[in-house]
Amino acid sequence: MGDKPERRVAVFGAGYIGLVTGACFAELGHRVVVRDIDPEKVRLLRAGDVPIYEPGLGDLIARNKERLSFTLDLEEALDGAEVAYVCVDTPPSASGDADLSRVWSVVRSLAGAKDLKAVVVKSTVPVGTGSRVRAVLDESGLGHVGYASNPEFTAEGTAVHDFLHPDRVVVGASDETVARLVADLHRGVEGPVVTMDVRSAEMVKLASNALLATKISFINEIATLCEKTGADVTEVAHAVGLDHRLGPHFLRAGIGWGGSCFPKDSEALRQLASNTGYHLQLLSAVIDVNNLQKRRAIQQLNDELGTLAGARVALLGLTFKPGTDDMREAPSTVLASRLLAEGAEVRCWDPMARPGAAEPWASTTRHPTPELAMAGADAAIVVTEWPQLKEVDWAAVAGAMRRPVLYDGRNLLDPAAMRALGFTYMGVGRP
Repeated sequence: MGDKPERRVAVFGAGYIGLVTGACFAELGHRVVVRDIDPEKVRLLRAGDVPIYEPGLGDLIARNKERLSFTLDLEEALDGAEVAYVCVDTPPSASGDADLSRVWSVVRSLAGAKDLKAVVVKSTVPVGTGSRVRAVLDESGLGHVGYASNPEFTAEGTAVHDFLHPDRVVVGASDETVARLVADLHRGVEGPVVTMDVRSAEMVKLASNALLATKISFINEIATLCEKTGADVTEVAHAVGLDHRLGPHFLRAGIGWGGSCFPKDSEALRQLASNTGYHLQLLSAVIDVNNLQKRRAIQQLNDELGTLAGARVALLGLTFKPGTDDMREAPSTVLASRLLAEGAEVRCWDPMARPGAAEPWASTTRHPTPELAMAGADAAIVVTEWPQLKEVDWAAVAGAMRRPVLYDGRNLLDPAAMRALGFTYMGVGRP
């Protein structure tokens, strides 16, 4: 890898962020050990089987197998490691705050790591967590070890590309030596490194996701107004997005946002504000609009069918976005639950999702193709904009459905073309 210094890096957590971080650092020439506490996950990774779906990740892991290893053993992970990356998840707690128990478990386990020069948290944490980590490190005899915040901004489905070609690499550190070390780890990454204090770096991640969520909820509010006034939100959003001050990104009306980041991070930021005695009114509205968006779809479908009791409804797409198998906070879960509560029969299709046997999925039926899911159905909802849905023989589907009613929750299909085929077509914010 040329004159780039090779570092030994221990990555804690073999989830989306940990695996992408470890594989990409190995690609940049570093020696990486990824540690996880799940024996089955480590067994699969050692066998060359990536337990999550992320385009390009499997190839990256295979290509760097000489520099990348996986372990359950703490001592093996820390042996010779100069940098420990904390990449464990921080799910919402019962109070809505981020649950940092896994972070603290990793940080406390580092006591006695004689080769460490820096501990870096990539997990999304509340502002101020770095100060507490610093205190724990000092209490553990690691006062000489530097600390940095290096939040992640990768999107599922494009995570490998986002890591290696980022808009920016944010490094929060109070010590210039540590900031330089983390920056050097990223040498070879095509993107600027932005350094700042730890608390600001922690805030950047939360603020970024909150703003993206705000753009989505905003255009969904405009979509509702478009439905009431006869305007077309797709035309409105296109023209608005051409303004260089605003841009087109995340101005696409739909059934609402989900996933592992937006819901969790938005709620965590709102709780962070509440804990300081401040109420984030705008963010609260953003969350409320998103929660309502899914329920509006069910209400519109109910109005069209007259009743959902006894109706057969096909959900087309289950994951929160295409290009991933992630079901966390997916809008489909709310849709399926509400449909079942109204007495509907729910049929499902998704090329990647593995929802498991938990409710509401235990009460639904899975089908291998969109066509089979819609056969004999009274209505279908486009939940995830999988490209396969554009290849469906919609003329044949219209004839096979009991009632050809389609709610296009992602505005994926052409309204005029669908109506010409005999569908009762409903989009989001389309007249």
